[in-house]
Amino acid sequence: MSLKLQIQLFLFLFGLLVQAPVVANNKNNPVSKHQDPIFEMSLEDLMNVEVVSVSKRKEKLTQVASAAFVISGEDIRRSGATSIPEALRMAPGVQVARIGTDKWSVSIRGFNGRFSNKLLVLMDGRSVYTPLSSGVIWSQQDTFIEDIDRIEVIRGPAATLWGVNAVNGVINIISKNAAKTQGTLLTAGGGSFEQAFVGARYGGMINELTPFRIYAKGFIRDHTTTLSGNSANDTWHSARAGFRIDHSQGIDELILQGDIFVNGISDTVQQPPIFQSNSGLNVIDRNETGGNIRLRWDRTFSERSALMFQAYYDHVRHQLAPQAKYVESFDTDIQQRFPLGRRHDITWGLNYRLYNSNLDNTLITAFVPDKKSNYFVSGFLRDEFDWIPEKLKLSVGVRLGYNNLSGIEVQPNARIIWTPDEQSSLWASVSRAVRTPARGEHDVIINRGILPPQPDLTGLPLPIMQAIIGSNNFSSEKLIAYELGYRRQIQTNAAIDIAGFFNDYSDLRDFELGMIMSAVGMHRDVFFSLLQQEHLMLPILFNNNASAISYGTELSVDWRPHERWRLQKSYSYLNIDTKSNPAFRDIDASTGGAGTANPRHQLSLRSNYDLTERLQFNLWLRYVDKLAFYNISDYVTMDAKMSWKPVRNIEFFLVGQNLFSEHHRESQSDFIDTVPARIPRGIYTGARLDF
Repeated sequence: MSLKLQIQLFLFLFGLLVQAPVVANNKNNPVSKHQDPIFEMSLEDLMNVEVVSVSKRKEKLTQVASAAFVISGEDIRRSGATSIPEALRMAPGVQVARIGTDKWSVSIRGFNGRFSNKLLVLMDGRSVYTPLSSGVIWSQQDTFIEDIDRIEVIRGPAATLWGVNAVNGVINIISKNAAKTQGTLLTAGGGSFEQAFVGARYGGMINELTPFRIYAKGFIRDHTTTLSGNSANDTWHSARAGFRIDHSQGIDELILQGDIFVNGISDTVQQPPIFQSNSGLNVIDRNETGGNIRLRWDRTFSERSALMFQAYYDHVRHQLAPQAKYVESFDTDIQQRFPLGRRHDITWGLNYRLYNSNLDNTLITAFVPDKKSNYFVSGFLRDEFDWIPEKLKLSVGVRLGYNNLSGIEVQPNARIIWTPDEQSSLWASVSRAVRTPARGEHDVIINRGILPPQPDLTGLPLPIMQAIIGSNNFSSEKLIAYELGYRRQIQTNAAIDIAGFFNDYSDLRDFELGMIMSAVGMHRDVFFSLLQQEHLMLPILFNNNASAISYGTELSVDWRPHERWRLQKSYSYLNIDTKSNPAFRDIDASTGGAGTANPRHQLSLRSNYDLTERLQFNLWLRYVDKLAFYNISDYVTMDAKMSWKPVRNIEFFLVGQNLFSEHHRESQSDFIDTVPARIPRGIYTGARLDF
């Protein structure tokens, strides 16, 4: 569809919605402003939204000593976002860049890349970290988006409570209780880039104490384009289904939840030169299948005393290049909170996590051994002390853990918050966090190409394979973080939240050149049968010789100039200075290139306006600074959504995404060299029926 035709279609449908007749209210068609959260909640209510990801218990947002931001389900609906990464663009301090149709780089406070490894992402408290890269594969992380209650974004270390890899932040996607999703919801639509999507959810009652829901969804997304304007061959077909059961009786609550998914994805990969031939593009079709199941039990003895147990199992097949036979994880977690005297709240917990992986090796990437198990065991203790009741609160804690990749890890934290009145709070913290090694950093071999024989250099008439090789000596990356924040409700219709940070990183991932060696032993076992040719190996080795300093500030402003109009602004500034081996900065954007592979400035402005009680018009303007590392220019773009409810339970919507340009670049894949892609403008329309 041409640019001109897309714009004409958007304006035509927009005009139809604006001119649509208003259906009068009556008993059979009750449409009230009180059904819309923008009218239900005052700004004061929004500032007092409860979050659980900061201290693993419910706290008012205004009373947490952390840089926390909440993206509500209503925010997601109004934005028109169709995926979790797209919704995360709303939060200050979060870097989100789309690499291709199914690929994103997502991080907090920098060090972004396709396999960002300093961010912990949770789905209802279930970690979705992959042990191969210490990151998140976003194509596998999805749900029925209408079932998301909120996304809690914690910027800064949260390792004391959540464990390893909660270095730069935590993202917790929290779904609605099944009691809030009763009845049937159907949604469907399609357009240019979001070619087709359909979803259905049904909620009912097993008995009066046990609500449940089931859902199924699927979509087809079009390909992006290469820099030359050709197809990037990265279309994406996906299907997913799941369920949730909530049971509440007395002081006990029980949750049983699970999902399964199937992805069909294509990629265009830049192949390294093999057998002394020229490199070329290769289209790879890959399938991803997986599922998870989670059980959680809560017993609440009092407002200050509770016990929690959680266990989950996650299994994924065909995950990366190389194709994974399977990657699975098993996790158990127990936590207790109780009072100690009038002013102390004690929380302790134990966690055990096991990862198993079984991989197929290819000419490009191999793991030695191909099968391996990694485990993490840890415990934490935290004391929250009311120094001056309702005015000054101090919390200190420490997590002590052991894993079979880096050994013993200690992660302490101290936070203090002062609330001089109900409208404002000032907080500060200092934390230590670690990012443990991934399997890839210990066991991987990545073929970066075959060089012709160099007899003058090697003395042998054999080709030389350049290879990145993992090392068992690679240890954890460390961070000491200092944070300061301030929140204030300026008036009844305005609020501001500002946070600043200074991060000192050490033992970061870097590379060094090894000695040319004969490809024998384990390396010959991996590649010789595939290459069918003897060769030498030029190793590029992992080490922990890099370091970095980062600092920045994040600002969010929430303002309601009118009861029907809400404006939300966020701004982020980030500066990263790294010290690493300059010869290998092009390999790893998330460390050596971090200073220029992350936007220094980001700006977001959202406008949600209710034209009538049935007609909503939402705009979302974004600015992202340049990424010199990838030679990507800064860009400004806008999304728009118009939604119309002719009756209470039917909604029609029209969405335009990336409206300011036909295409733009946002990021590029590192390590796995997929072809650089441009993200297209998109327009889609659809309907939602809820009864």
